[in-house]
Amino acid sequence: MGGVLAIIFLFANFVMLLVPSLSLPLCTDSRAPITLNITLSFCPYNGKTCCNATGDSQLQKQFQAMNISDSGCSSLLKSILCAKCDQFAGELFTAGSVVRPVPLLCNSTGSNSSQSSKATITDFCSEVWDTCQNVSVRNSPFSPSLQGQAGAPVSSNFTKLTEFWQSKADFCNAFGGTSKDGSVCFNGEPVTLNNTGTPNPPQGLCLEKIGNGSYLNMVAHPDGSNRAFFSNQEGKIWLATIPEQGLGETMELDASSPFADLTDEVHFDTEFGLMGMAFHPNFAKNGRFFASFNCDKVKWPGCAGRCSCNSDVNCDPSKLRGDNGAQPCQYQTVVAEYTVNGTASEPSLAKRAKPSEVRRIFTMGLSFNGHHGGQLLFGPTDGYMYFTMGDGGGPGDPYNFSQNKKSLLGKIMRLDVDNIPSAAEIEKLGLWGSYSIPKDNPFSEDSGLQPEIWALGLRNPWRCSFDSDRPSYFMCADVGQDVYEEVDIITRGGNYGWRLYEGPYLFTPLETPGGITPLNSVSPIFPVLGYNHSEVNKKEGSASITGGYFYRSMTDPCMFGRYLYADLYATALWAASESPENSGNFTTSKIPFSCARDSPIQCKVLPGNDLPSLGYIYSFGEDNRKDIFILTSDGVYRVVRPSRCNYTCSKENTTASAGPGPATSPNSFANRLCDPYNSLVLLFSSLLLLLLGLF
Repeated sequence: MGGVLAIIFLFANFVMLLVPSLSLPLCTDSRAPITLNITLSFCPYNGKTCCNATGDSQLQKQFQAMNISDSGCSSLLKSILCAKCDQFAGELFTAGSVVRPVPLLCNSTGSNSSQSSKATITDFCSEVWDTCQNVSVRNSPFSPSLQGQAGAPVSSNFTKLTEFWQSKADFCNAFGGTSKDGSVCFNGEPVTLNNTGTPNPPQGLCLEKIGNGSYLNMVAHPDGSNRAFFSNQEGKIWLATIPEQGLGETMELDASSPFADLTDEVHFDTEFGLMGMAFHPNFAKNGRFFASFNCDKVKWPGCAGRCSCNSDVNCDPSKLRGDNGAQPCQYQTVVAEYTVNGTASEPSLAKRAKPSEVRRIFTMGLSFNGHHGGQLLFGPTDGYMYFTMGDGGGPGDPYNFSQNKKSLLGKIMRLDVDNIPSAAEIEKLGLWGSYSIPKDNPFSEDSGLQPEIWALGLRNPWRCSFDSDRPSYFMCADVGQDVYEEVDIITRGGNYGWRLYEGPYLFTPLETPGGITPLNSVSPIFPVLGYNHSEVNKKEGSASITGGYFYRSMTDPCMFGRYLYADLYATALWAASESPENSGNFTTSKIPFSCARDSPIQCKVLPGNDLPSLGYIYSFGEDNRKDIFILTSDGVYRVVRPSRCNYTCSKENTTASAGPGPATSPNSFANRLCDPYNSLVLLFSSLLLLLLGLF
């Protein structure tokens, strides 16, 4: 058995070495960098950085304690210590789950596709050795005992590199590395990525209409087939078959035969209803799925939960002004678990689900009648459930729920729904339902946070998605109030500013019965994308963002890699490009759109022009082929080949499929399988899974 485990460990490490990493501005604790308006006093960092004034001061004291007499070596070691402040510190210092004592030092003139050109010609590791090898340093970070052990005790004696390492090669084998496959290494200066320029936006987006229903949610079937689940706000879920492109067919969905009917439990109104659904990553075997909805405790006995306005958050429910005469917390937000087990010989074959709850995952009373968020997603790498929750409503978040770390309103939560505690444990821990808390949630470092919280400072997150090619990109659109609509990259413990900020703008609430959070107590993460209300052609004098997806299909190769999003009321869509790649810096453009001449269902046209009338844009969807869908009040639309709308895309003829159905993307399973490098990864991954299955 020990031998098998050793083999498994060997294969696992081998596969991890082959899997490329991607740079994203993150700190060593997985938090997003903060934005400073000044340069730190010791470390030469400003703008986006992982250090505040306190961290900068601590690094200065550590540097002074090293007592380095040689000025050249002193300068190099200062830059190495200060790399902790770099916006890419998370990747510079992290190797797997271990934090290095020093950053990965650039030590090769070889391939370097992501960093500045200086990194490709500077052998920084050699420079450190040549300059510092015979310099005495107290508490040297280069002790062999410290490799992969940041924070381990060090000797207070003066030591030289030559006392630890026999040669430059040994030293650079331990602390050096190259920047490949989007990763970064440190060359003595703040990390910069190659700016390849912003690519020209696509000429236009071509759509076809394949369904007439109005839906809030679309989730691809976890079995990888051409099927997907759709749900409407009233409380019904359907299983549909998505047709091949180019065949002129509509999606197969029997409106009279829903997969699940939850309308008896769901309270449906303008801002209430079935808000989200998610299928367990292992649904094909365990048959588990989840729904997020609102209920009315006056009409349904099963609608019962603690009020979000309570003594823990300094809120008195008796003083709430009920909207439309409603009782305080009459309406609840619920996450419930359901199953298809027993309805078919195996879950993937199920066409119906049992309508009764298996488990109540979460219930919370709502203080006001709006801003409930309610989307459910499973993290593609961790398997945990992410649950979005708005600030609960009320102009300007009057009770300051979004900034209150003890409130779950205005937050994104991260829950473990696979390890269910007992009823006694739930009560003891003060949980809101049947779930447990992932140990690496931010509360482990910020004891002020409720343990469910993953991110805070949101007004009403409306449609989030993980990038299928880069799961670290967790994109959420957050609805603004008076001025600005935003898109954020959500990171662990990130504070996105509301109600201190509305997007990048300072916000002053009219009412503050819940108190005020001091501005200098928060380091907000500002949006990477967004738009002012004045920038959209509005219906009903309003604006409300609808988040989308990174486009990862090659059906429209000119759209590949862009983040697609929209406004609920707008007559335009936006596509955002990131430049440099993996930098978090985006530029966005409005994208014209048309309806394909041979659309299976004829599109309505706006009077006076040729634009299709989509109605309200409720949401986006992505199927198992990575094609993107737009869910609107007028129907279901799919992005198709540009040429079907007479748009020109020079890449279409060389990369897009000539026959029916979408082409595979460069990162599709089929293309990965044909790549010898990735075939080796798949081979060893398969062997690893086989061994794990045997034992």
